Parts: sequence; structure tokens; C-alpha cells
Amino acid sequence: QVQLVESGGGLVQPGGSLGLSCAASGRIFSIDAMGWYRQGPGKERELVARIFSGGSTNYADSVKGRFSISRDNAENTVYLEMNSLKVEDTAVYYCNADVTRWTTTGPTTGDYWGQGTQVTVSS
Repeated sequence: QVQLVESGGGLVQPGGSLGLSCAASGRIFSIDAMGWYRQGPGKERELVARIFSGGSTNYADSVKGRFSISRDNAENTVYLEMNSLKVEDTAVYYCNADVTRWTTTGPTTGDYWGQGTQVTVSS
């Protein structure tokens, strides 16, 4: 199996900064895309940012210029640096990864999620 373990999050004032990290572990052969999604109160889960194994990225329009995603391929870890945070960034943030893992029948690709971490932006 594959586990995604998130860290970071918490309470921050508007205009502040916060960082998230997510480490994947297990019998991992390779990881293609890694990303962050969020789900605010009463809202659907949405993509925040995503980074592919080659380094290309995409961001939600609402976070462009404020958030930065990066990854350490050797450590199977993805990071999200969040700056100039706004009240509307308040949400549970989920890590996601497209992982190819080893099984007894060969490599198998699946979509995995972390447990979520709360980010609250409030004065």
C-alpha cells in the first residue's frame, strides 16, 4: 500500500504565510503528478496546484502568484508554500499523488490521497 502523510497547516492571519508538506511512502516504483486540493466549508473539493515528475506545474487562478508548489523526487515529497493568505483560502487541504507501486503481479498505478490538514486564515 501507499500512504501520504501531510504536515503543516494551522491558523494564520490574513496576509500571512504557511507551508504544507506531504510525504509518500510504501512500495513505490514511481510518482507522476503530485498535488494539493482543498475543500472549503460548503464547497466542493478543488485543485490548488499540481506538479509533474518533470517539474511542470499548474495552479488554480485564485492562487497564482501567491502559492508555490515544489517536490523532492528522491524523498517522494511535495511541498506547498502559501503566501499572502486570504480568508477565502480557509479549507482542508489534501495531498494527492498518482503512484505506480510494486505488486506481486507487477507495477500498478493508482490515485492516492492524504488525510487532509486544516488551514484557517482569520484575524
